[in-house]
Amino acid sequence: MKVYLDNAATTKMDEAVLAAMMPLFAEDFGNPSSIHAFGRKTRSSIENARKTVAKLLNVSPAEIFFTSGGTEADNMAIVQSVATFGIQHIISSPIEHHAVEHTIKVLEQEGKVKASWLKVDQRGNIDLTELETLLQSHPKSMVALMHANNEIGTLLPIEKVGELCEKYNAIFHSDTVQTMGHYPMDLQKMKVHFVACAAHKFHGPKGVGFLYINHAHKISPFIHGGSQERNMRGGTENVAGIVGLAKALEMCYSHMEEHQKLIFGLKDYMRSQLMEKIPGIDFNGETSFDKSLYTVLNCRFPAHPDAEMILFNLDIAGIAASGGSACSSGSNQGSHVLRGLGIEMERPSVRFSFSKFNTKEEIDFVVKKLVELFQVKV
Repeated sequence: MKVYLDNAATTKMDEAVLAAMMPLFAEDFGNPSSIHAFGRKTRSSIENARKTVAKLLNVSPAEIFFTSGGTEADNMAIVQSVATFGIQHIISSPIEHHAVEHTIKVLEQEGKVKASWLKVDQRGNIDLTELETLLQSHPKSMVALMHANNEIGTLLPIEKVGELCEKYNAIFHSDTVQTMGHYPMDLQKMKVHFVACAAHKFHGPKGVGFLYINHAHKISPFIHGGSQERNMRGGTENVAGIVGLAKALEMCYSHMEEHQKLIFGLKDYMRSQLMEKIPGIDFNGETSFDKSLYTVLNCRFPAHPDAEMILFNLDIAGIAASGGSACSSGSNQGSHVLRGLGIEMERPSVRFSFSKFNTKEEIDFVVKKLVELFQVKV
């Protein structure tokens, strides 16, 4: 049996998404910047996709800008906010995705901003009181906090953060790469100014995403050299990818509650089975439905002589997962997220992440292999 439990890294593209994209590779191949019929047809495909995304998120189509993915969208929001609005202070956390963390640190090294890093508890929760204190001390800051952590799954109370940012006139950017397509989002109510998305996290294609830019906070262009995306991002559009993104997001919204119930059921079942069969196991981050991304379960296993081989042995057994510590990631430093939480790094941590394509039988198979790897007698 082959089991794919690394859906936080990327998801299998849905067949219906591929079908929607195929005409853009073959018959409808025109450059959307061309004024002839071939170009007008592909331009129409892009704008229809933009309208679809905007309607699902309750925003204007003019607020959706297609990018190459989440990393570009994060960079665009942060770098251009600093350039456009003269932001001098950014508030973030030490467990952000590197697309945010590294961008802020580069800006700080260049002397363009000062950064404040919120403390997080051992489950990855920020302190809203500390955030408010920083906002009081640094008016007109930018806050960059992800909606759900990609390694441990802990959810940000995004509405409360948005309210604090509004109260203190701060700009709020949230990386929603792990939550887009998995939770209903009304961006008008969330009081967020920028949101980053990547299609391949919700069964769309790789190499395409978008940045939501609130109409009242328009930034200067990030990529120059063309008038695409209303002069905001030069370069010929990835038309097939954009169409695939919109189709994938539309499908997610059509079956969201059904998929939430299925996937959280698999996560909770695996958690209970591991607790029952592997003494001493613990979990990184929050695990309840209301505080945790329901697609992610980060397991901290007991210390073991072969701990550094756990991902390799899972791979040999046909199981795809990802590491969260030095011994399982091949990195000398290990996961910056787990280090940021103060997690004991000598114990192996593994992230299992689920999708609508997973089954209970697959979970039973994975649990059985983990019991064998840790030589637990049951």
